[in-house]
Amino acid sequence: MSSATNKDTLPFTEQHYFSSYDHFGIHEEMLKDTSRTLSYRSAMYKNKHLFKDKIVLDVGCGTGILSMFAAKAGAKHVYSVDMSNIIEKAREIVSLNGFEDKITLLQGKLEDITLPVDKVDIIVSEWMGYFLLYESMLDTVLYARDKYLVEGGLILPDKCNMYIAGIEDGQYKDEKIHYWEDVYGFDYSPFINVAMVEPLVDTVNNNSLITTPHKFFEFDINTVTKDGLQFHKDFQLEAIDNDLCHAYIVWWDAIFPGDEKVTLPTGPMDQYTHWKQTVFYMDQVLDLKKGDVIKGKIASRPNDKNPREYDIEIEWDLAVKDKLREKKGKYNYFMR
Repeated sequence: MSSATNKDTLPFTEQHYFSSYDHFGIHEEMLKDTSRTLSYRSAMYKNKHLFKDKIVLDVGCGTGILSMFAAKAGAKHVYSVDMSNIIEKAREIVSLNGFEDKITLLQGKLEDITLPVDKVDIIVSEWMGYFLLYESMLDTVLYARDKYLVEGGLILPDKCNMYIAGIEDGQYKDEKIHYWEDVYGFDYSPFINVAMVEPLVDTVNNNSLITTPHKFFEFDINTVTKDGLQFHKDFQLEAIDNDLCHAYIVWWDAIFPGDEKVTLPTGPMDQYTHWKQTVFYMDQVLDLKKGDVIKGKIASRPNDKNPREYDIEIEWDLAVKDKLREKKGKYNYFMR
């Protein structure tokens, strides 16, 4: 087996990404995210027959919780890989819980190490990022799939859907913008453009939704390619009431395979998750009447300089008979 990758030899963007997972706090947040953690547990425990005597690979194992779920679900052996130093704590936890003979922990970047086995039957990974793909580990999961997964093997989760909707958020948008006009008596207005363009990760109240949602992107991790994760999709949103629309939000669902389907949802109508929702503020306000339709496009691709980050573009067109309310616009978020 090749030696573990030295983080210092990685590009800065990679060092920063992996080092962020060295810290206890981020793992505490993920473990306490019951919607996240219990979805994985349910997907494995409700489908134990799929895990019985199988070889499992846990990509980005963190503290080892998913590896222990897999072992308890009946896996013959679990190979758990993580680049960050949290894996030292995972070794203690795995030993303390009596899984030393069932779980082998390997520190390193999966692409740079060699597993002790040629193939695995199942890949489990909690790879998802904000906006699903932002700073995610999906590229590594696809690498693991292509190199190690047996034909017909399982990936947990294996399907994803992304949704967009319009929200009323006038008070927060005002606070977000007008704050910069007077900062302790000084004019900080050059920050207004930055504040408007930066996507906001926040928990959105379900009552703020003022349009129907639209599922604009779906993919199957069993077959998707890296290029297939770039998208340029149409959407159509219908106003559900008379209200003002200030922003769009995006959320996603992850679906697990098995006879008993388990879904991990992250929408404003669902239980809280640490991914929350991603909010994109418009540079205009849409005055919607019930039944109005917003037609638009949303596009995303990995950033040229840091492929873990994504460039995002949203276009919209509110075409109504009332010319005073008719509006078109565009939102761009490009990393430099």
